[in-house]
Amino acid sequence: MILEDGSVFEGISFGFEESVAGEVVFNTGMVGYLESLTDPSYRGQILVLTYPLIGNYGVSKLSNSFESDRIQVSGLIVSDYSYDYSHWSAIRSLSDWLSEEKVPALTGIDCRALTKRLREEGVMLGKIVFGEDALPFEDPNRRNLIKEVSIKRPILYKRGKTKIALIDCGVKNNIIRSLLGRGVSVIRFPYDYNIFNSKYSFDAIVISNGPGDPKLATRTIEIVRKALYYPFPILGICLGNQILTLAAGGDTYKLKYGHRSQNQPCLLLNSKRCYITSQNHGYAVKEESLPKGWYPWFRNANDFTNEGIRHSKRPFMAVQFHPEAAPGPTDTGFLFDEFLSLIRG
Repeated sequence: MILEDGSVFEGISFGFEESVAGEVVFNTGMVGYLESLTDPSYRGQILVLTYPLIGNYGVSKLSNSFESDRIQVSGLIVSDYSYDYSHWSAIRSLSDWLSEEKVPALTGIDCRALTKRLREEGVMLGKIVFGEDALPFEDPNRRNLIKEVSIKRPILYKRGKTKIALIDCGVKNNIIRSLLGRGVSVIRFPYDYNIFNSKYSFDAIVISNGPGDPKLATRTIEIVRKALYYPFPILGICLGNQILTLAAGGDTYKLKYGHRSQNQPCLLLNSKRCYITSQNHGYAVKEESLPKGWYPWFRNANDFTNEGIRHSKRPFMAVQFHPEAAPGPTDTGFLFDEFLSLIRG
């Protein structure tokens, strides 16, 4: 494992043995590696897990353990991989799964020292190298990562009469499950699809999570900017919070090392409430850039960065954290109900 500052961390392979490059980030969650590895927001990144024991419950046969149809990370770094796994739902080891998906992984790395370096210096480019080091560093944030993880054509999930237009920028499966579980139908659109010129009618719009720099999502920003002139309620989640901000005329910036864990405390402004949330993002909304009519809704209790915005008069709202969890606490799942109440009156 080589960082762009020249740091070298040697480990033992337990995945697919192929050199890869990407952005090195860390997650401080204790469980949920299946959900994290399949989260499209990690596209192009080498994920460092700070909890030392990884792989002990294997890979589940349950579909609700996965947030997409494949592993999304470019590589995985852990301190201590458990070769012997045990769980009633497990059907294979994490090592076998990584090998099948052709994702390299290293164990035996001092993840505490690695994470401290990333916290002090900020996230860096890095690479996992097998044999001769001939692979250049690559910044995935310069790519159109959203295009890589979004669907290619609309998909309709039928439930109730209320229909939600979901703009897929790399949506986690549990966002779809959370909406369907509340009795609404979901029309899942590609990130660049003109939702106002389709055969599908809808009652509200959800802008999903996703990977990369939000300012590169120019086509999605254009679609959302147009949506602001319609009466449809809008909910943004994670990247959706940033895209809604940019569409409204605000600004975003890159965090030093991001928020990636299942225990991020978020303050509901103008109240005494603090919610524990699941998060995975490297960019944030610049609150002072919010245009007239918009106001901060949530803030992170650790570093006071923005965790949500809302419009003062129109039914537009967004959060930086993940109310659908997966993994993590479901404390803020009520936000889906609040959003749907804007449609149903």
